[in-house]
Amino acid sequence: MSGTAPHRPLALVTGASSGIGHELALLFAINGFDLVATGRSEKIDEAAAGLARHGADVTAVRADLAEADGVETVWRAVEKTGRPLEAAVLNAGRSIGGAFLDTDLDDELSLIDLNVTSVVHLAKHVARHMAANRRGRILITSSLSATLPTPYETVYGPSRAFTRMFALGLREELKEHGVSVTTLMPGATDSDFHARAGMNNTAFGPGMKKNSRKDVARQGFLAMMDGQAQVVGGDLTTRRTALEHRFLPETFKAARHARMARPRS
Repeated sequence: MSGTAPHRPLALVTGASSGIGHELALLFAINGFDLVATGRSEKIDEAAAGLARHGADVTAVRADLAEADGVETVWRAVEKTGRPLEAAVLNAGRSIGGAFLDTDLDDELSLIDLNVTSVVHLAKHVARHMAANRRGRILITSSLSATLPTPYETVYGPSRAFTRMFALGLREELKEHGVSVTTLMPGATDSDFHARAGMNNTAFGPGMKKNSRKDVARQGFLAMMDGQAQVVGGDLTTRRTALEHRFLPETFKAARHARMARPRS
């Protein structure tokens, strides 16, 4: 950690070790924020060192947000700074690929703990803190998958549908307290997300054209700073798909996703 610079605003970013989360943390550092950056593995320390090279004071927190103790560890790190939190990005999340008949129940319950429970848990701390200060910005990562059934990622899509509706509802509540909430809905992105979900043997594996994680992060950052309700992260095709999903039958969308997410023999 570098020397403290109290004049710089403070941001929290979860899932900051890699992917969209890391790119968001980088944008905060470049734009004059100090950071509390979290990740599940030791990679967060390496990521924090890179962020600090942009002049940010970075508190790296290694914590598993699928566990309640992990969420509390992150929030204690924020409180320990003794500074108001100006921005919070609740980004950590994952998917599990494969047929629901074959996937592991404990693994799926852990996904729900990370994608759903930890968001509510950490948002409770963040929202109360920001409301007391009468200012703040929150960005919650959902997914384009929130707009359709997701066979062969059967639990992931519903978890992101919850995240999206939770964020939109929280946004309305917090308006009167001077706090804005923005939902980021990325399409397929060039990170290790699908590989970690065990989906390399699907249409989402290597070779699929995916959105730039830098572009998605920039879209989310700008939407949050502008106070927008939600933003689709990705290129024109991704945004067109999001629009189509408003009108297509759920059964059609489910069948189309199944063709893409079904493991190949």
